[in-house]
Amino acid sequence: MTKAAFRDICLEKQRSVWEHNRLERDKRLCDALYAEVRTTGGRDILLFWPLGSEPDLRPLLHRLRREGWNVYLPFMVGASFRMVPFRYPMYRKKFGIYEPGYSNRNINKIDIAVVPAVGVDAQARRIGFGKGMYDRFFARLNRKPKTIFVQLEECMTNEKICDDYDVSADVLLTPSARYEAAGTIHDKRNTLRRRDRHD
Repeated sequence: MTKAAFRDICLEKQRSVWEHNRLERDKRLCDALYAEVRTTGGRDILLFWPLGSEPDLRPLLHRLRREGWNVYLPFMVGASFRMVPFRYPMYRKKFGIYEPGYSNRNINKIDIAVVPAVGVDAQARRIGFGKGMYDRFFARLNRKPKTIFVQLEECMTNEKICDDYDVSADVLLTPSARYEAAGTIHDKRNTLRRRDRHD
């Protein structure tokens, strides 16, 4: 299977999430993510503003900021993005993405990165929308933060279909389960192992 073909399968799965239980799934994912990030010991976190079928983490954004976390969102620059502090107003930009206003602060270190994943391959690598923005962003970081992929509907393959430059996860969270990257890229088995159910 190619990455493009698997992306199409996963996008269809994400879009097919029933609207009547969407709020409940978002809430369960926010709760699981809150419990996960509190165990890291860090206070600098990159999150995202939801787009289309991505999980809606806005309640968590507000909760963490109220609790004194340094919450950052992507701000698109060219083919990648910079991190800027989460604040209002938010502006609708290219691809329908909402961003805070630009910041002159040069933020280049975070403890945790929460990344939406369309799909995940056997090496715990991310299939996104195909624009490569997160891959370019991670390539510029001096130190890889704890990286948590989130999906509203689980979509994983046991095949290794991603490229070496694709971002890899330490943890994958869905509304019903937690997976942890427990192997290496040389494992014959899937690198992600289910550790927990939270439904």
